Amino acid sequence: MGDKIRVAVVFGGQSSEHEVSRFSAESVIRNINADKYEVAMIGITKDGKWLPYDGPVELIGTGEWQALAESRVEHPQALLTAGAAIAEAEKDNKKIDVVFPVLHGCNGEDGTIQGLLELTGIPYVGCGVLSSSLGMDKAYAKIIFEKAGLPQGKYLVCNRKQISKDFEKISDDVDRVLSYPCFVKPSNAGSSVGVSKVRHTGELRAALELAAKYDRRILIEEFIDGREIECAVLGNDDPVASTVGEVIPCNEFYDYEAKYMSGDSSQIIIPAELPAEVIGRIREYSVRAFKALDCSGLARVDFFVRKDNYEVYINEINTMPGFTSISMYSKLWAASGLPYGKLVERLIELALERYEDNRREIEYW
Repeated sequence: MGDKIRVAVVFGGQSSEHEVSRFSAESVIRNINADKYEVAMIGITKDGKWLPYDGPVELIGTGEWQALAESRVEHPQALLTAGAAIAEAEKDNKKIDVVFPVLHGCNGEDGTIQGLLELTGIPYVGCGVLSSSLGMDKAYAKIIFEKAGLPQGKYLVCNRKQISKDFEKISDDVDRVLSYPCFVKPSNAGSSVGVSKVRHTGELRAALELAAKYDRRILIEEFIDGREIECAVLGNDDPVASTVGEVIPCNEFYDYEAKYMSGDSSQIIIPAELPAEVIGRIREYSVRAFKALDCSGLARVDFFVRKDNYEVYINEINTMPGFTSISMYSKLWAASGLPYGKLVERLIELALERYEDNRREIEYW
């Protein structure tokens, strides 16, 4: 027991992807190598409480973990913060060696938790503060992608206040730059929450107002008549790309319902049925995007491939993609020869490697 690496799996969080995070975390915990790792579980409730949890793993996905965790806390007010929860997990001299923040969306995948973990001085799985925040903010990621020479569709950015103050200008810009149909989405969100396909001017305001519920900055994107292709990246300074997969959504586009609520209605094809040259280009673009944002550990990069001529456009990068055993990220690596349990192990190794690489010499005078 003493030689095992102690991994704190953090799940839940204050985002619209709270439930998705719980399912991902349950899958990680079930598949982690118990001969090599000891797991401590910490859940973050929707209202921001940090709670150590030592109950049945199967209650994480259902959400029943919270009541059990709260019932076992002797001093509730002392365990509502990250520091207190980590301290509780480390009691009896059980030091946490690395944190696996299985958190999706805002307040988890956007650099906020990563910044907190930097301050604690504990290694953690996944991208750092800057790459996490850039990856979450789709508008800023597009600026970096453009600088890196990655092809992407046309887009516009507006903010929440402009919807009421300058709607006519926004509408005119959409007509002039993008035309219809187009997509409207929050700049900072995930799992296609708040995304709308807008077919004509009459639908634009409602789509903007929906996206504005989730973020103050809103992205309006050109519609690309393409296939939805995804690629997984793994590594630190020398990342590698998996094979690529295609998503054929059951709905008009791959929205939240199609991802999580429609059972097996949506199809995932791995490897995608594309020419070898196109697959190679997507893999190369994926690594370039990963490096451009200075990512570490893992990311999934999403693309559109035009149906008529195989032109490739980068859509976005996800720095903590869905991580169940049937999620696209893990399935892509399984198809590339790296099974789920080994993938989890490799991510922990990469976290410890990056932590050592990030050490700084600090002089006080």
